Amino acid sequence: MNENNLKQCHHELPSKKAPGINATTKEEYELDLDRNISNLVKRMKSMSYRPTPVRRTYIGKPGTTKKRPLGIPEHEDKIVQRAISKILNAIYEQDFLDSSFGFRPKRNCHDAIKILNHYIDKKHVNFIVDADIKGFFDNVNHRWMMEFLKERITDPNLLRIIARFLKGGYMEEGRLFPTEIGTPQGGIISPILANVYLHYVLDLWFEKVVRKKCKGQAYIVRYADDFVCCFQVKEDAEHFYHSLVKRLRKFNLEVAEDKTKIIPFGKYAERNLKTTLFKKPPTFDFLGFTHYGSRGKTGEYLTKVKSSSKKMRAKLKECKEWLKANRNKDIHEVKKRLDRSLVGYYNYYCLTYNVRYVDNFLDKIKKLFFKWMNRRSQKKSFNWDKYNLFLKRFPFRKPKLKHSIFELKKEISYIL
Repeated sequence: MNENNLKQCHHELPSKKAPGINATTKEEYELDLDRNISNLVKRMKSMSYRPTPVRRTYIGKPGTTKKRPLGIPEHEDKIVQRAISKILNAIYEQDFLDSSFGFRPKRNCHDAIKILNHYIDKKHVNFIVDADIKGFFDNVNHRWMMEFLKERITDPNLLRIIARFLKGGYMEEGRLFPTEIGTPQGGIISPILANVYLHYVLDLWFEKVVRKKCKGQAYIVRYADDFVCCFQVKEDAEHFYHSLVKRLRKFNLEVAEDKTKIIPFGKYAERNLKTTLFKKPPTFDFLGFTHYGSRGKTGEYLTKVKSSSKKMRAKLKECKEWLKANRNKDIHEVKKRLDRSLVGYYNYYCLTYNVRYVDNFLDKIKKLFFKWMNRRSQKKSFNWDKYNLFLKRFPFRKPKLKHSIFELKKEISYIL
């Protein structure tokens, strides 16, 4: 971590982001960049560098009234975190298993969804363990984290800096709170630390212990702290669930029992459920998509996806609040802002089988837009005929297929 690399990390950081407790922005730090970076390197070499406590804020969780804590570091700490993240990625990328997809180069959430659907459709999968770790980022054990890092890192100075980030604390309402557990969620270093922790806690354990004891086939797909496990035999799924509770407890984690379940799913699930009270196989959510069983044109079994209703409702509520707060702005500016938001939504949700659900989402956005543009004064601005003429001249972008669920990247296809 020399001056040139730290300067490069500074330039790679995005501008106009929320500052930390000292309110230092990227632009302000750049005014005297050479001296600031030089001073930072000296402090790191003398081990006098200590991260500033992060600024604690809260963001809403989709589909619930609960808030998720978020730590916003100082800009200088973001530079160091980015540099450390590059080092950790270079070390661990060759160690991480193929089942891990979160925050890794040349891998994304769509790849995780594609490989999961391939396992269900093409392999012998009859049962799904849809698991959720309760408050993962808030409960990571620092002692275990450092033990895991020591497996691959021998430099005591780097380990000491990482430990200081873990124990850096946070500021809330003018008070300093120490952090004895958890990782700084919101920091650049959090994703790679989460991957390291779950690599040892979950991935290696599943590959080296669980799969060897299974009577049938077993697969796991993990994206950060979200994961789904597939089993051929129900007994294997039930044994894994009970073992998972004990395994996570050992590392200061616990399963969210209200969100974790074993469900029959796959090409034989519908046939097997005819003798039960279920009319059709249940569904499960993963990475914002609801997975459900269906049939293709020739009658073959297919696992299809659609936008999670909980996520869609949360997005519509967010859009409604924004339109309500900005309804008095110029209508064309409001329209442009909605278009930008829709492009991001399309890029994520326009998968095979899901375009019609995204089109339904667009219809709801159009209705919200009509409603709040009519509430800019006591007099209505639009009727439906006038509104349709406006949309004919300034149409919303229509959703189109962005990702085929059947096309796997070369980097992913070798797993099979």
